[in-house]
Amino acid sequence: MNLPPEAEIIVIGAGPAGLAAATELASAAKVLVLDREPAAGGIPRHCGHYPFGLREFRRLMKGPDYARALVARAMAAGVTIATGVDVVALQPGPRVTVTSDAGPAEIRASLVLMATGVREASRTERLIGGDKPGGVMATGALQGLVYLEGRRPFRRPVILGTELVSFSAIMTCLHAGIRPVAMVEPNARATARWPASLYPRLKRIPLHLSTRIASIEGRERVERVVLEGADGRRAVETDGVIVSGRFRPEATLLAGSHLGHDPATGGPVVDSVGRCTDPAFFAAGNLLRPVETAGWSWAEGVAVGRAMRAALSGKLPERQRYSVKLSGDALAWVVPQAVTSCESLAFDRFQLRVGRPVAGRLSLRVGGVEYASRRIDSRPERRITLPLPRQAGEVEIVLEEK
Repeated sequence: MNLPPEAEIIVIGAGPAGLAAATELASAAKVLVLDREPAAGGIPRHCGHYPFGLREFRRLMKGPDYARALVARAMAAGVTIATGVDVVALQPGPRVTVTSDAGPAEIRASLVLMATGVREASRTERLIGGDKPGGVMATGALQGLVYLEGRRPFRRPVILGTELVSFSAIMTCLHAGIRPVAMVEPNARATARWPASLYPRLKRIPLHLSTRIASIEGRERVERVVLEGADGRRAVETDGVIVSGRFRPEATLLAGSHLGHDPATGGPVVDSVGRCTDPAFFAAGNLLRPVETAGWSWAEGVAVGRAMRAALSGKLPERQRYSVKLSGDALAWVVPQAVTSCESLAFDRFQLRVGRPVAGRLSLRVGGVEYASRRIDSRPERRITLPLPRQAGEVEIVLEEK
């Protein structure tokens, strides 16, 4: 399609967060959604299993059905969706530079929402040694091959990781008639909350805790992996490796932009209404942190969309921003990273993660006075929340370990 030179609202990313915000905004402005994929819907397009849709449509849905329903709802609201469009630069104005089959172009807008999602850490990022044969892939690539192309890339893979997406990888394998021979987790316990860790046992897939993949071996294709654990090293015959989890925000656009970047999350710095350091830019969904569920991202998109509507009508005043300080070396990151003193809030709570297993007391202080607290016993990649204060003041989140 021919892209217009101007749009009132540009949304970058057609996943749950982007589509939710676009639908929310459509009654107040002309909304253009840009996505580099050939079809809209985001990661759920690749997930041919339950559960999706309970929060958004009040019924259980498989991922592709859920993605189609989000797209249909957005288009019915009047949202324009352009796929096969790659946004390559963000500039003040706001302006975005794009490339597509029609060539490069620049589009101006009143406001821009970034909702570009996440990606899984690669084998290289995990420092796994050995040969470089075919058959090593992330969960998203596996799901695309199985659900979108009807292919079976291997028959007896090893799955690395025990996050929720790792169990999604098991479901994808079983759907395609693939039988994983092992699930491997470097930590002493599974990352996903119980009872997810029972799933491999129910499917008769050995779960190896406190174990890492030391190397991958094979010529053209994977032939074996070498596992290293408390009992030493041993080889497992396999024809593939699924490298799952350890998500990072898909924040490539931030690298060359004028927007503030949070090295802890890997995403943009935002305040409690989803505004970036340039108030013409907003962000929502998994771009803000390593990963959350589709339903969480959708709800966040709705909330940030409402804040953007307030900004369009001049009802979102720029107020004093108070940065959020983390005290406690186990605290890895927080979203939002700043609190704006105004009544219209997109986020109703802080979301945090820890960098290592930890137990203790977490307290939120505003202007030096405790506002809320809770006990935690958590591991990395698990959601931790605290209520977001509405009153003004410097904010500090303190972790006191047992």
